[in-house]
Amino acid sequence: MQITGKTKIAGLFGWPVEHTLSPYMQNAAFLHCDLDYCYVPFPVSPGRLENAIEAIRSLNLCGVNLTIPHKEASLPFLDVADEEALAIGAVNTITNTDDILTGHNTDGRGFAAALQEQGIIVEGCRVLIIGAGGASRAIGYYLSRTAKSLHIYNRTHEKAVALASFLSRISGNTDIVQDLSSLSEYDIIINATSLGMKEDDPLPLDVNLLRPFQTVCDLIYRKTPLLRKVEQKGCRTIDGLGMLLWQGAYAFELWTGMHPPIEVMRTALLSIVK
Repeated sequence: MQITGKTKIAGLFGWPVEHTLSPYMQNAAFLHCDLDYCYVPFPVSPGRLENAIEAIRSLNLCGVNLTIPHKEASLPFLDVADEEALAIGAVNTITNTDDILTGHNTDGRGFAAALQEQGIIVEGCRVLIIGAGGASRAIGYYLSRTAKSLHIYNRTHEKAVALASFLSRISGNTDIVQDLSSLSEYDIIINATSLGMKEDDPLPLDVNLLRPFQTVCDLIYRKTPLLRKVEQKGCRTIDGLGMLLWQGAYAFELWTGMHPPIEVMRTALLSIVK
């Protein structure tokens, strides 16, 4: 990859960004498609988000991804947001077209694509989401329209209430779970918290309450202690790598207008994770 004065720059705003895998898959995709693009992670502290977003224009970046903690905070600083990002209330991708900064959210679509790729059917299922942050809003936005019922649990009750209220306006099939004592009732369980990022983190749920053949998803990119333990219970498991891949693929398409090379991006991610 040669960087010149003509190279278009995309990137990632987050705090921190040292752990990100996105540069591997995006730069592999640019190279495969013979595009003069480069993807760079930028550590942006919360207090400097507005300045950083304005710098997209000033530096003529073609766009950026947003990760924790900027997805919800970015909306007031954009020129426009598409219908999906507005409905979810969070942005994970910004495009810069003729100095117009537009917010998009590809997280929910990415998660739905990852489930579909694994042959997991959401229709008719009872789904539990543990966590009530921006990722939960995005995936809940998609799942609430197809699941038989959607249930939200969060340690901070007020956040669970807010998310359930938001999702109920979409489909009316969402409620709040007060505790995690009835895990066996759900067909699909999704850990959307950060528990599992560190090997010594406590598990987000009691594995002993699960039954075989339930599907357990973890939005963390690798096989976490949770997934390893629930596999021993006979559960089907999915890590967050598929969601990362597909949300990034949709972002690639937004920036370039080209069909993303999915298998190239997948191979780049797997070469780092495995």
